[in-house]
Amino acid sequence: MRKILLIGNPNVGKSVVFSRLTGANVVASNYPGTTVDFTKGHMQMGEERYEVIDVPGTYSLEPSSRAEEVAVKMLEEGDIVINVLDSTNLERNLHLTLELLERDVKVVLALNFCDEARREGIEIDAEELQEILGVPVTPIVALTGEGIRDLVLSLERAAVGGRESVDSPTRWGEIGEIVEAVQKIESTEPSLKDRFEEASIRPLTGIPIALTILFLTFQVVRFIGEGIIAYVTEPLFQNFYTPLLLQLSDLIGPGLLHDILVGKLIDGGIAYMESMGLLTTGIFVPFAAVLPYILAFYFALSLLEDSGFLPRLATLVDNIFHRLGMHGQGIVPLFLGLGCNVPGALATRALETRRERFIAATLLSISVPCMAQTAMIFGVLGGHINYIYIVFGTLALIYLTAGFLLNKTIGGESPEIFLEIPPYRRPSLRAVGKKTFMRVRWFIKDAVPWLFFGVFLINVLYALGILSWMGDIAAPVINGMFGLPREAVSAMLVGFMRKDLAVGMLVGLGMSPAQMAIAVTLLAIYFPCTATFAVLIKELGLKDMLKAIGVMLITVSIVGSLMRLILL
Repeated sequence: MRKILLIGNPNVGKSVVFSRLTGANVVASNYPGTTVDFTKGHMQMGEERYEVIDVPGTYSLEPSSRAEEVAVKMLEEGDIVINVLDSTNLERNLHLTLELLERDVKVVLALNFCDEARREGIEIDAEELQEILGVPVTPIVALTGEGIRDLVLSLERAAVGGRESVDSPTRWGEIGEIVEAVQKIESTEPSLKDRFEEASIRPLTGIPIALTILFLTFQVVRFIGEGIIAYVTEPLFQNFYTPLLLQLSDLIGPGLLHDILVGKLIDGGIAYMESMGLLTTGIFVPFAAVLPYILAFYFALSLLEDSGFLPRLATLVDNIFHRLGMHGQGIVPLFLGLGCNVPGALATRALETRRERFIAATLLSISVPCMAQTAMIFGVLGGHINYIYIVFGTLALIYLTAGFLLNKTIGGESPEIFLEIPPYRRPSLRAVGKKTFMRVRWFIKDAVPWLFFGVFLINVLYALGILSWMGDIAAPVINGMFGLPREAVSAMLVGFMRKDLAVGMLVGLGMSPAQMAIAVTLLAIYFPCTATFAVLIKELGLKDMLKAIGVMLITVSIVGSLMRLILL
């Protein structure tokens, strides 16, 4: 099967072109030996079936990052390259194009965003560009599908550029001549969109706009998540699944097998957040309580990514993040971590230095709850909104304070940010839906098994009396230092498997709202879940991970003690 590679600069609409070319059977994978993600699918053209690969965005074939290194390696595996260009910024995009044409690979060009170029008064002579470069050139609007059919047909005419390799200054000189020959620009009056783009990048107006967008985003996530739970998942479980479990409970009868599969009955019935059985809590928490929020968050995140909001956010917070030992790209692991800490941990690779990656990963571990844990915090403290503010206010303060201290104590500097800011664009719902589906599928495939394992392990430890023994050892710390009941040790242990499940375990301990606020804050600070822990060891190495653990333990001790003094 022949391979078609989609290659281009970041933010040129490759993912939308990819969505237009491929069907529903799309998978996200890691390139061998790395944690760099790419997406692949298939398309049919005549009698032949092609594998289509969305290559990580790159500005050059002389790589300066791991993602660009992967892009160059993948180029060696492709049969045809579709080079996607942004028509509104032709000059910058042509540098990668000329590099591709110096390679022994068949190329076709897709001039994306032609509609935006027309609105900005930019006219590109595609036929003249095709004549100069010697490869097919097709104007397209990937969002609407305009020109996609012509692009597919042009694959049969894909050609090798056959250009001589030149140095970068010479290449830029050629680019200037090409742009002058094929592009005409007429001045236009700034539109409302142009004014909003300018306002959203200036700190005075951009920060309020960004805060408003983030606030509305999380309100939408909460609205969608709670709506799915209230009207879909909970009714399905209560009306259809609960009667089956009660029949199974009667059939099995009391004993170890009952405790593992069904868990403890609460007042003769099943309390999904407390029963702790594989078929009760183990099924309900991931699919009924967490998945709705995961679905809503990843949908909202995909909209923000494809609209061009995240690069603006990174630029706006650059000054703040420099004080925390990172440049503005540090907002990306933070933002992704709010959905799930694992992709947040992987996103630290976007930072250039080992120092930045260590600081970003440590702060992620001690102060950024995932969406599943956040959902559970809202669930257990929903009737006490002031304590919810206390929990998240404390975590935000930890992020800023710990970042400032790490920046002062760890040697090195944070490099300046060099980030392209694309215009705001209307996201493709097709591409957003496909991206959301892949991320949700990852959650079900990789995260749910850990939750099952955690429930099983806790039941076994409880049956063997190990939890009770550990509770006796940890009681002076849990009760004396933090003011929590000794039974909270069980939740802390489960937190290493799944923190959202651990928060749910706190419900049956009869704690006051203040104690609950302390407990969920400590769960957010101490060890990340197993999946995140494994990724961080791989990203940071064992030595740096041990340092991060030291920071976690110190932070837990200080914050837990202070919260007890203030709240209890």
